[in-house]
Amino acid sequence: MAAGGGGAGRPYDLVVFGASGFTGQFVVEEVARAEAGGELRGGLRWAVAGRSREKLRAGAAVGDGGLRCAGKAALGAEVGLLLCDVGDAASLAAMARQTRLVLNCVGPYRFFGEPVVEACVENGASCIDISGEPQFLEGMYLKYNEKAAEKGVYVIGSCGFDSIPADMGVLYTRDKLKGTLTGVESFLMVKSGPEGACIHDGTWKSAVYGLADQDNLRKLRKKIGYSPVPVVGAKLKRRGLVFYNQEFKQYSIPFMGSDVSVVKRSQRYLHRELQETPVQYGAYVNIGGLGSVIKLMFAGILFLLLVKFSFGRKLLIKYPEFFSAGRFTKKGPTQKQMDGTSFTMTFFGEGYSEGQDPQNGKPNVKICTEVKGPEPGYVATPIAMVQAGVSLLEDAACLPKRGGVYSPGAAFSKTKLIERLNKRGVEFSVISKPEV
Repeated sequence: MAAGGGGAGRPYDLVVFGASGFTGQFVVEEVARAEAGGELRGGLRWAVAGRSREKLRAGAAVGDGGLRCAGKAALGAEVGLLLCDVGDAASLAAMARQTRLVLNCVGPYRFFGEPVVEACVENGASCIDISGEPQFLEGMYLKYNEKAAEKGVYVIGSCGFDSIPADMGVLYTRDKLKGTLTGVESFLMVKSGPEGACIHDGTWKSAVYGLADQDNLRKLRKKIGYSPVPVVGAKLKRRGLVFYNQEFKQYSIPFMGSDVSVVKRSQRYLHRELQETPVQYGAYVNIGGLGSVIKLMFAGILFLLLVKFSFGRKLLIKYPEFFSAGRFTKKGPTQKQMDGTSFTMTFFGEGYSEGQDPQNGKPNVKICTEVKGPEPGYVATPIAMVQAGVSLLEDAACLPKRGGVYSPGAAFSKTKLIERLNKRGVEFSVISKPEV
């Protein structure tokens, strides 16, 4: 059976919802590339969906470099156009009934995500999003996991830069180690060119609301009642808030995104359902020298003070550029900035060689792997999202047997997603395997 219930009677395989939004337009380009590259057997029937017919018809908003490259040429007559508003449940249901899969690009998801998930689950379509908001992701699991399983559809969150490189990177590292992987730490480095880098303020908003709402996330996790994930092998040490990293000769801090929570959900699922050995995980980001540390600490303290009060949140949201020292802007990055930016995520894994009991003694094998790719927010994220969509449609036999609400690692661990990403420039590789 095709993923997403009865694929046969539906006019579209895939719909990009929020296609004229800032991220959505890059996702549209990426779908056009996947279609042109013949990545789907038997071609791809797809549509764009959003509120404004004019913006959708343009096929791509006018950016800093004039028309984005998808332009009007890529959106030929054969690409469908659906008018659909996140505030109008009937329009969402109509969209979901016409497709096997919705790529949802309308965030912040904590405000706009659930109606789309609900419409998809009720109407037998699968749904993929790029949310990095644990509260939204885990809330959807609590509310819709059983229903999605009944309907045989897959709801898979965090399929962008948060958290496909981390989640699939841990699985890749595990599969490349001869023996049992028990712990991994990842270190993210983002390099930017002479033009610098910046992020659209949609992501900033998500961070503001997410940090303001930590208490509710704790309550939500209590409600879900997660079974604890057993610790196998030596316990992974937690590092400090700022530490000097010998491997990279610079300072690192814990990564604030959703990676750790997403990896943990995948590991719990794979342990519980497939009896695989769970891997402990810590995520960090390299920030540079002492000057960067001092700047970041000032900005961080200010952010944490303001985020606690509603007037502070209003200020943060109104002036993203000021409070993030230019990192987040309402316009988002220019094409030049994106072209000059790339990321590398390095994974240091440890474990036990074949035949060694991970419950006894110290880890005796190490491995270092890497995921690297283009600018994370608007180049790597659309690639990750679209390839997740291609895997869901093409590798349906390798998905979990039941539908449900999944993290990427849980959904895609047996599919060809990593191979697909490698071909599109998000590259997974082994750096070193020191011997026992």
